[in-house]
Parts: sequence; structure tokens; C-alpha cells
Amino acid sequence: MTDDDRKDSAMNTTPTTTAALGGERADLLAELAMARAFLIGTVRGLSDAQAGERPTASALCLGGLLKHVASTEEAWMRFAVEGASAMSFTLPDGVTWDDLMAGTARQMPQWAIDRQREFAMQPGETLAAILDRYARVAARTEEVVASVEDLSRTHPLPEAPWNEPGAAHSVRRVLIHVIAETAQHAGHADILRESIDGQTST
Repeated sequence: MTDDDRKDSAMNTTPTTTAALGGERADLLAELAMARAFLIGTVRGLSDAQAGERPTASALCLGGLLKHVASTEEAWMRFAVEGASAMSFTLPDGVTWDDLMAGTARQMPQWAIDRQREFAMQPGETLAAILDRYARVAARTEEVVASVEDLSRTHPLPEAPWNEPGAAHSVRRVLIHVIAETAQHAGHADILRESIDGQTST
């Protein structure tokens, strides 16, 4: 199987459980699948090198955007099952949130380092492998949505400056957030692709 075949396989992955679901769950998964399709469409036909290019004023690349969106979806699905412990933002001893947000922390937490790295194509990474991982994340999302007893089930959000103290999210809101995040980055990706070779996903 060539890299192009693997890319097409990942792009054409369709939900295995959506058809068995009805109502709200099927609608939410269908909307998420559509947003994913728009995002994935922006890398069709690109080489690994092109997926790592940063053609605009930002530091974003298409491969990095795909990695970030896949990681974000994966993390929120863990949250939907496990709660806040799945998204812990622990700081190193002696480091405060003020230090971290100001960029003056003497030591970066590993989760922040991982987040920075996911926005770039790292040595040895391929677009095919990134797409394969995204397909696995999508399949896991469908499993979670199919198995959760109630979309209204809530978990407290983890402690972090960007989360309101005491706030909680339902599985429904998690899905809506993932849809919005994916759609937003699909727009970013369209601009990046057009800047690389003039092509768009639409």
C-alpha cells in the first residue's frame, strides 16, 4: 500500500456505529464527521514535506493542525469517560500559572511541551501516520458516544486559568466543543493549503 493509498483510506473512514444510533447522537456524530472531512480534505495530495510547511505569518502547518485536533478530540473523549483526571494540568514545583502564562516559568510542564510539539511535524512523522491516528481517534469517539448512558452526564472541568472555577461540561457540550474546534481549524487549514499550492478543500 502506498502513502497515497493510506491517506485515502484514512480520509474515507466512515463511522461504524453512527448508523446504529438515532436522534441527537447520530446528528452530533454526523456533524463532527463533516467537520473532520473538511479538515482532512485540506491535505489531500500533499507530501509529508508540504504538510510540514508554514506558509503564512503564523507558525501553523497542516500536519500540526491535524495532530492538534486529533489530540484535542482524544483528550475530550477521555474527559467524557473519566472526568477531570483525564485532563490534568499539573505544574512543576515552584511554578505558578502567572509564570506559565507570562512565559517566565523556570520549568515547563510536560503537557505544555507536548502541546507545543504537536503543532509541528516532528522528524520521522508522516502525514499517512497522522491521518491513521486521526481515524482511530474518530472511531473511539463513536464508541464513547454510543456507549455513554446519557449525553447530559457531566464532569467538573479541571483546574486551569481558562476554565471557570466550579464549571462542569456534559458529554453533549464536549461534543459541541469538539465540533466547533474541528470546524475552526478546518478554516485555518484551508488558508494554509491555499498558501501552499493554491488549492482549497471546497
